[in-house]
Amino acid sequence: MRRIAAVKRVVVLLSGSGTLFQALLDAIGAGEVDAQVVAVVADRSECEGLERARRAGIPAFAHPFAKGSDRAAWDVELRDIVARFNPDLVASAGFMKLVGEAFLADFGGRTINTHPALLPSFPGMHGPRDALRAGVKVSGATVFVVDEGVDTGRILLQEAVDVLADDDVASLHERIKVVERRLFVQAVRDWPSGTGASN
Repeated sequence: MRRIAAVKRVVVLLSGSGTLFQALLDAIGAGEVDAQVVAVVADRSECEGLERARRAGIPAFAHPFAKGSDRAAWDVELRDIVARFNPDLVASAGFMKLVGEAFLADFGGRTINTHPALLPSFPGMHGPRDALRAGVKVSGATVFVVDEGVDTGRILLQEAVDVLADDDVASLHERIKVVERRLFVQAVRDWPSGTGASN
């Protein structure tokens, strides 16, 4: 008898418009990814990504970090929100905050993120800008497993994007985003199910 694989439970972390999240929803809806987004958490009080989640009937949580507040306590609260949904995978989709020790103690090794450069080159907030400044002919997108560093985790997927002679930061970044969305969906699709905390 053929074993039916469990549907992957995914919590998405985001900060902005949620285009990576939408790409995942579209792929799930098309039957290309055997996963369910069980919750979305944003580090802003309001953003389009949260609205996308609400329109899709997905539990959506705003968990902003107030300047000057306790970062460790914020991290524990983030961990607790995510833990309620027992995800197989936490998918960071443009989440602009670094997760900390408490979060990684529970979800390290099953949290992924994307980056608009070919890591380990050009980590940090400005991958496309830094690639242009360095004069490289090729940049790209990376999906990696989140660790305690900044864009230092184990690389899962990469794809190159040519840097064109007339590129500026916006044009290069737009082409990278197209690849980033595809790799993000592929990484979720390929992630094994049944890796949640209660399994």
